[in-house]
Amino acid sequence: MITRYSRPEMRAIWSDENKLKIWLQIELLASEALAAEGVVPKDDFNAIKAGADLCFADLKALVERQKELEKTLNHDVIGFTTAVTEKIAGRSSRWLHFGLTSSDVGDTALALQMKQSAEILIADARQLLPVIAGRAREFQRTPSIGRSHGIHAEPTTFGLKLALMHDEFRRSLERLERAREVVSVGKISGAVGTSAHLSPQVEEFVCKKLGLRPAPIATQVVQRDIHAEFQGVLALVGASIERWAVEFRHLQRTEVLEAEEPFTKGQKGSSAMPHKRNPITWERLTGLARVLRGNALAALENVALWHERDISHSSVERIIFPDSCTLLDYMFSLLIRLMTGLQVYPENMKRNLGLSLGMWNSQTVLLALIRKGLTREEAYDLVQRGAMKTWETKHAGRDDANFLEILKSDPDVSKHFEKDELEKLCSLDFHFKEVESRFRKLGI
Repeated sequence: MITRYSRPEMRAIWSDENKLKIWLQIELLASEALAAEGVVPKDDFNAIKAGADLCFADLKALVERQKELEKTLNHDVIGFTTAVTEKIAGRSSRWLHFGLTSSDVGDTALALQMKQSAEILIADARQLLPVIAGRAREFQRTPSIGRSHGIHAEPTTFGLKLALMHDEFRRSLERLERAREVVSVGKISGAVGTSAHLSPQVEEFVCKKLGLRPAPIATQVVQRDIHAEFQGVLALVGASIERWAVEFRHLQRTEVLEAEEPFTKGQKGSSAMPHKRNPITWERLTGLARVLRGNALAALENVALWHERDISHSSVERIIFPDSCTLLDYMFSLLIRLMTGLQVYPENMKRNLGLSLGMWNSQTVLLALIRKGLTREEAYDLVQRGAMKTWETKHAGRDDANFLEILKSDPDVSKHFEKDELEKLCSLDFHFKEVESRFRKLGI
């Protein structure tokens, strides 16, 4: 499990102490609502509250006792209620868990844990965004070659690349905010969701106090499409992290080396080759994103339960929810560190830009010829002929391989242009004229 690498705040949410604390809150709130309805006598409620306060004061002891009882009872919620009952004076304990079923407690608690986790993940995304924005502004007009299929296409700027990253993680933030709302659903409606033994007002009271909304209808459980949607969002955010991990892994390749993850003092890259500086953290993020997708698939498998409920989902959720939430929190922390310390090499970008010998101007010249009256097919043939000649000249080892010069020397091309017109077209300024407007549109 990755849990030990995440932040303590996230681990605490999924601790046994926090789970039983929430269970205890739910039981106490339900008793309070029943007392307000006149079902539970006031003196009995006060005794329940006094016993609950003793449990709240020593959650570790409550967990230990619950686990001890569970060994015999083979039921975690009954182990819990029994442990709490031991702290309630007299016969007042008979009202604890009155009218509730285990999933009323467990599912409502899980909803609160997911909501609490989402709030941390939202804070992570909000911390990441200004880091990316700052690096995007830093390299706003730093030229780099854009690639499609891994092949040189047209120039972009490294700042635009990072602006794209910022836009993607802004969507991640929005998804996490929506997911928080989606999962903030509890239920206190009984064994098959009919509210036969507790009024809907009890459910409303408990959920409102916990910052949740009651499910409009449920079976014994909150329906698992809700939980699958939450896991799907975590997996999708992880996929966005992987998308940029793959990008920067490619940019760190020796023959590219336009950007590089931080290599700290004293770090070793290889047990065999002392020269190595490997993109190990980006690779780690790539691998961990796969775990999130696997957990999302498991959540989808949990949607189809038998009738009003079976227990096949429970064992899965005890693993995937703590792991996915703590894992994504950890991934965010890595990504923030990587983007803060990302090493960027503009000179290598300039060098790589020159490798295609100016052929990244091919579309610019193509469109200019069309504007001058040539058909698209005629213009395409002329420009492609110049590009192929440029490649052949380069592969022949000659030093005069230059797309612009070859176009200028081709009378079928040059006759369509005024003096210096091609030079003005074949420039980085032509490609970057909308960079600032793009940044303004994104609000970076």
